[in-house]
Amino acid sequence: MKIAVGCDHIVTDIKDKTVKYLNGKGHDVIDCGTYDFVRTHYPIFGRKVGVMVAKGEVDIGICICGTGVGINIAAEKVKGVRCALVRDVQTAVYAKEELNANVIGVGGRVVGEGTIEYIVDAFIAAKYNPTAENQALIKKIDGLIGENDTIENDAIFDEFQKKWDEGFYND
Repeated sequence: MKIAVGCDHIVTDIKDKTVKYLNGKGHDVIDCGTYDFVRTHYPIFGRKVGVMVAKGEVDIGICICGTGVGINIAAEKVKGVRCALVRDVQTAVYAKEELNANVIGVGGRVVGEGTIEYIVDAFIAAKYNPTAENQALIKKIDGLIGENDTIENDAIFDEFQKKWDEGFYND
């Protein structure tokens, strides 16, 4: 399976271990960054994962930040992405089987490495079980995305990235 993985600077170590774990299981993993512990703007990496999924360049996406909340929200804003914030195996399975989620967001500092491996394995193994009811629900959810939303706006975070690079943001 081809999988995109992205993270913020808080959990780069956990993302790296997750990538290594997935590669070890034979998956083709695209590491969307970030690649170090320098403070960064996490929506950039959530969006990168979401765009890869929406364009069909990968089968699924995994977003990791401290809590999983922020990066999950960023990925969810990409048209064509159905992202679920998960903290346990049961939720990951439900997200795939019932709502056909194609991205999961996980809190690396909340959940931890071992549990993330269980969650990812369960998400990969789960299969969408289409029913008339969940297909109608997914159609309504997908309809919430505005007509002007596009995956083609790759420069959306350029202004913020430039500020990060220039040291504008300080802790």
